[in-house]
Amino acid sequence: MAARDETSWTRACLGPRDSLDLLTASFQDHRYAPHAHEEFAIGMCVAGTNTIDYRGGRLDVGAGSIVVIDPGEAHTGRPAEPNGYAYRALYPKASLLSEGTLGLPHFREPLIDDPELAGALRRTHAELSGLHDPLEAESRLPWLLTALARRHSTARPVRDTVPGAGTVAHAVRDRLAEELLAPPSLAELATELGMSRYQLLRAFRGTMGMPPYAWLAQYRVGRARTLLESGHRPAEVAGLVGFADQAHLTRWFRRVVGVTPATYRAGVGP
Repeated sequence: MAARDETSWTRACLGPRDSLDLLTASFQDHRYAPHAHEEFAIGMCVAGTNTIDYRGGRLDVGAGSIVVIDPGEAHTGRPAEPNGYAYRALYPKASLLSEGTLGLPHFREPLIDDPELAGALRRTHAELSGLHDPLEAESRLPWLLTALARRHSTARPVRDTVPGAGTVAHAVRDRLAEELLAPPSLAELATELGMSRYQLLRAFRGTMGMPPYAWLAQYRVGRARTLLESGHRPAEVAGLVGFADQAHLTRWFRRVVGVTPATYRAGVGP
């Protein structure tokens, strides 16, 4: 564990009206005073153990657990051992957890044992904290938050069947391909199609086999290959196909093709 307290905040954009704050922290000595949040507070301990006073009791949160604090409920936080603890937290509005449920979620049990979901939340938090890709954030975070509410809250899940799922997915795919430099948000597309963002994501993932941001990334990589083959440099190709920068292009190019754009260009360019 770190010998001193460290924190960093970032904000993920989730469409034209929604955003979500992400906190990464490690605490050796820090003790939170009793406080409450207007939003949900969802934490994943990644090292050590922390103690939270909540609802008149005490929660000892270890690595691998998820803890959910409902909006407006007072709580504290402090290290439970001399070496301190490290955690990641998200602060979503209630609406971001209710896109796939009937009514607002409430968590009777704040400490949740769900290793699969905890791992997905930790990875997504870590990867999005240093990345400014609105479509990726909007594809991943609402989906996981909805899964949390559907699995562990008192709210009933909505039906999973999306009428005309294939037609919806292909309409979204075509819009993303047409506007790859500045793609519309999923919230905007869902409104145009008369459905919730969760329904849109479910239709797209079920039909295309991947979420929208991953489909658009591999489509951009295909366009990038053509430009690299004609002699363009990776730095200029990134902007021409809609990636944020060369590092963003390289990350996805390696995932899809297996080599860096520069290596690919050297091998197949004119």
